[in-house]
Amino acid sequence: MTRVAPGETTVTRAGALPDVTYDVTVVGAGVVGCAVARELAARPGLRVALVDASNDVGDGTSKANTAILHTGFDAVPGSLESRLVREGSALLAAYAAETGIPVEPVGALLVAWDQEQLDALPTLLAKAERNGYDAARIIGRDEVLAREPHLGPGPLGALDVPGESVICPWTTVLAYATQAVRAGVHLHLNCRVESIDPSGDAQVLGTGRGPLRTRWLVNAAGLGADAVDRLLGHEDFTVTPRRGQLIVFDKLARDLVRHILLPVPTALGKGVLVAPTVYGNVLLGPTAEDLDDKTATGSTAEGIAALREKGRRILPDLLDEEVTAVYAGLRAATEHDDYRIRAHPERRGVTVGGIRSTGLTASLAIAAYVAELLDDAGADLPGAGDLPPVRMPHLGEAFPRPYQRADLIAADPAYGTVVCHCERVTRGEIRDALAATVPPGSLEGLRRRTRARGGRCQGFHCGAEVRELFERGGQVADR
Repeated sequence: MTRVAPGETTVTRAGALPDVTYDVTVVGAGVVGCAVARELAARPGLRVALVDASNDVGDGTSKANTAILHTGFDAVPGSLESRLVREGSALLAAYAAETGIPVEPVGALLVAWDQEQLDALPTLLAKAERNGYDAARIIGRDEVLAREPHLGPGPLGALDVPGESVICPWTTVLAYATQAVRAGVHLHLNCRVESIDPSGDAQVLGTGRGPLRTRWLVNAAGLGADAVDRLLGHEDFTVTPRRGQLIVFDKLARDLVRHILLPVPTALGKGVLVAPTVYGNVLLGPTAEDLDDKTATGSTAEGIAALREKGRRILPDLLDEEVTAVYAGLRAATEHDDYRIRAHPERRGVTVGGIRSTGLTASLAIAAYVAELLDDAGADLPGAGDLPPVRMPHLGEAFPRPYQRADLIAADPAYGTVVCHCERVTRGEIRDALAATVPPGSLEGLRRRTRARGGRCQGFHCGAEVRELFERGGQVADR
């Protein structure tokens, strides 16, 4: 294995790639790819690259989801997804506590609105038990309404799943990437893989920034995983992007809901839910629209209208609240019911495909599984060691934010200077994000790291100052 120079950390967004041969290259810097890179970074002596076509980590499917830390109660029993979600849920909960990723264990209620749905609850309960989750139980109408008094009329009962939580997906990706880069992983952004030449001792990836040589390859390209799989000579699956549109309601709506409110699932997914977020907002969504275009992340009038109609049935008062934002994400759906994680020893690679909405929860378990597959395929990985811990900025509302901490402000007044008043983001937080191990490549990346421009006014009042801070690397003279 190639030795990594002590303290060597590299994040690049432009220019030619280093003239080195990597031991393993991970394609795709979403939550799964970053988790795999972090797992490999714990193997002493490996030279690892993490590449992505975007200008930031977590800039694809990982940035736009329902932000739920799942228990896996409703996965297909016996599936790889069920196993990895169950294992990953425990791993991520512990990792979040260690690193400061915001998590709130609010629990979930799978609400039955008609007799057919009520009759389905025992089957769902049995499914949860088959998946190793024994804490679920069926509750009646009176308990449902006592626990969620703002529900619309007519709930007949619910499946109570107390282990479900909400989490910050942005900080999760960034924590993985930060820990990986600090341990020596080279992160190359704006680096789309266009070809793969397997001849010779090392595979040569043709990228938009020139050639990259690697002995082993992990394909975690998300929506593009099927395309990279074909470059490896396989056609194991086809990704059909499934668009999920969501509405984000203002923080004043937060008191309307106490749990994640789930519908009885259908073949297209888990359906439209109402959920609190760790940022203090309320989510309504997602839709489930199978598309041909892997870039179609725009919202539609029809999609938003359909969400509002379903939301009015679930939580009527929610529709009277202000909308903070509307967004859409694409899930990497395939023709298969399970994850498509396969080793290809003859091509010195592992493909990680078909990772749907549970990928956030399962990410650490997927990473460990990929390392096992690489080793079994002949990569001869060193044993895993301990990585130095990281502590991430806390973006959630459950714990004090910097503007509320007198100790931080006394030590550095920049933490008492609020720039984004909707989300109460300070100049110190923006400065820190811009100087971080993995800095943002855009204003959107800065928003995901700090919440600046993510509130009610969507940057109308703070946008100019945030942009100035971004362009000057956080250094703006006091006004």
